[in-house]
Amino acid sequence: MSPKLRPLRARESMPDFVTEALEAHGLLVQYEARPPYQRNDYLLWINKVKREETKLKHLEQMLEELEAGGVYMGMTWNG
Repeated sequence: MSPKLRPLRARESMPDFVTEALEAHGLLVQYEARPPYQRNDYLLWINKVKREETKLKHLEQMLEELEAGGVYMGMTWNG
């Protein structure tokens, strides 16, 4: 009997303000170098919240992590 496969998560769309922030900070290349699951997780994390203040806080953390490298969602990442 084969194990059940988990359904794939839907791909999140990238809001314009995220694209603009990545370009303004010169981090688009670093973003695109991350694995697809990380890019999608970042976008889900930003898109799912309702308050604009929280969206911007999540965006800022993503930008900081991309700039620092070796960090993903507050955890050490060796990519």
